Amino acid sequence: MAQAKIGIIGGSGLYQMEALKDIEEVSVDTPFGSPSDALIVGTLEGARVAFLARHGRNHHLMPTEIPFRANIHAMKQLGVEYIISASAVGSLQEEVKPLDMVVTDQFIDRTRNRISTFFGEGIVAHIGFADPVCPHLAGVLADAIASLDLSEVTLHRSGTYVCMEGPAFSTQAESHLYRSWDATVVGMTNLPEAKLAKEAEIAYTTLALVTDYDCWHPQHDNVSVEMVIGNLQRNATNAQKVIQAAVQRLSDNPPASEAHSVLKYAILTPLDKAPAQTKEKLELLLKKYL
Repeated sequence: MAQAKIGIIGGSGLYQMEALKDIEEVSVDTPFGSPSDALIVGTLEGARVAFLARHGRNHHLMPTEIPFRANIHAMKQLGVEYIISASAVGSLQEEVKPLDMVVTDQFIDRTRNRISTFFGEGIVAHIGFADPVCPHLAGVLADAIASLDLSEVTLHRSGTYVCMEGPAFSTQAESHLYRSWDATVVGMTNLPEAKLAKEAEIAYTTLALVTDYDCWHPQHDNVSVEMVIGNLQRNATNAQKVIQAAVQRLSDNPPASEAHSVLKYAILTPLDKAPAQTKEKLELLLKKYL
């Protein structure tokens, strides 16, 4: 099977990486079902990269329907050690404008119907999640954004991402609640990914691409699909440039990450007492601890 150290997950509007060369479409089976789509493995800035469209290349999956465990497991099967995940978001702060980019460093979970762990069925693990993204990888991403001359784009090197269930956008009451929590942006996808990537010992960071002001802003219309799609297209163009620059920096100097050994003290169940069937299901994650 094709291998890649760097994984890219594309959100709404980012369904392909046009700069990828020597591409190979890879269908991956996982113990958690099929990923959102085939993974596209190719060369970007001299590095082998695996790209996955989170909602499918034809955007047929709602946020709640995304097979998050299969997606991250598929990346792990391909040898991915770093994931840059792009996500369309609404802004909750005046200074974070549509078309801006936020490299978020914190999450608040407002989902209700997501399975966001690989464990269970006889094996218990509790990962540390105080720092949900890899700060070193986030730094590489932020530096890549800063190195580019992107008109209309302001970089925000930190921020809190509220992950809501969707698919409807926020009510005004919810939007004001999130603002009262000092949250920065609101989206529907990246928190399950961050948890699962950490369990899979993959360094993870989010590129949050602002499309709108959610519905709290009195001087802006409530978020509409038309507004979001227009900004999605502009964001996708900018995101491809950013990802290309980030991959170049990452391949030149891949950072050490605590994520790469997070399970060392997280597994509470003695693995010699764990069910064989569950150990087989989780073999890819557990093999260096068995």
